[in-house]
Amino acid sequence: MQERTVTISNRLGLHARAAARLVRRASQFTSTIELLREDTGETADGKSILSVLLLAAARGTSLIIKTEGDDEQRALDALVELVEQKFEEELSDGVF
Repeated sequence: MQERTVTISNRLGLHARAAARLVRRASQFTSTIELLREDTGETADGKSILSVLLLAAARGTSLIIKTEGDDEQRALDALVELVEQKFEEELSDGVF
């Protein structure tokens, strides 16, 4: 099992479009992926859009991403990169 803590830093938090990107990226891997909201202890299946949205992770929320399986390190690296890139939306929206 691998895990890393990330902070949601994009302007709108983990809203529908960002959550969809996260789930799409997570679904590319065979590993199980769990998100844990540090402040509330709530968990989400990283491959379920509804589960991810129910975290209601606003800007500044810390999440622990946990991966387990054959490609756990690659999955973790890809998801951390996506969060650190603000779900690739602020670059495409022209907002920095």
